[in-house]
Order: sequence, then structure tokens, then C-alpha cells
Amino acid sequence: MSKEWPLWEVFIRSQHGLAHKHVGSLHAPDAEMAINNARDVYTRRNEGLSIWVVRASDIVTSQPADKEPLFDPANNKVYRHPTFFPMPEEIKHM
Repeated sequence: MSKEWPLWEVFIRSQHGLAHKHVGSLHAPDAEMAINNARDVYTRRNEGLSIWVVRASDIVTSQPADKEPLFDPANNKVYRHPTFFPMPEEIKHM
């Protein structure tokens, strides 16, 4: 019986970056092998500072059809926008 290994999403933090970026996916039987495989596949030139692997089945996403109910309520909260707050005259070029 052939069972496919789970799919893992790979995120790498570069030497000069502050955030991890998604670089690809791979199959591995467990997290340890996923990290090792990610290192071998996605950091060949010593560009990585750290690696995250996340089992793809554990990622929860919104759907494009959910855009309006998910994001439109933020438009009614003007206090979240920087233009809502008055700037003192002493502060220039901000």
C-alpha cells in the first residue's frame, strides 16, 4: 500500500530580512525531515537564517468569495486610518 507523505509549506527567513517568506512546498513524513529537506532544497547558498515548516493541512485560509464580509467592515472604522488623527503643526513631512 503506497501512502503519500504529507505536504509541508516552507518559509525561510533570509540573512538580511526580518520576516519569513514562503519559498515552496515539499513532502516529508515528519517535521524533522521536512526541515532537513527544506534546508537542502531551499537554502543551497547559505542564504537562510531560519526555516519554518507548516503542514499544509493545518493552514486555514479565507476564500476569495469571503472578501467583502471579511474586509469591508474595516472601512467603517475610520479611526484605524492615520488620516483620522490631526497632526500638530510642529510636525512636518510626516
